[in-house]
Amino acid sequence: MEVLHLEGNSLFIKGATKVVSSSQNQAVIETGESVMVLSGNNIEVKKLNLEEGEVCLNGNFNLIKLNEHGGKKQPLLKRIFK
Repeated sequence: MEVLHLEGNSLFIKGATKVVSSSQNQAVIETGESVMVLSGNNIEVKKLNLEEGEVCLNGNFNLIKLNEHGGKKQPLLKRIFK
């Protein structure tokens, strides 16, 4: 189960299983059966604890997109450029 908490410029995600990629303009996070694509400016990972499924990011977010892939893993480029 994914939990999102956005407060100001901080985004907390509970239920993360993998950070696929992270740059200043985009972060891609796997959360079990889905992939979360976060876009914006000045994005940075502030806290990462995949044992507990926690990721905390700071930045100016303008898009949060959740793609469910039903347990079937899609190619990385298809997940990022959807």
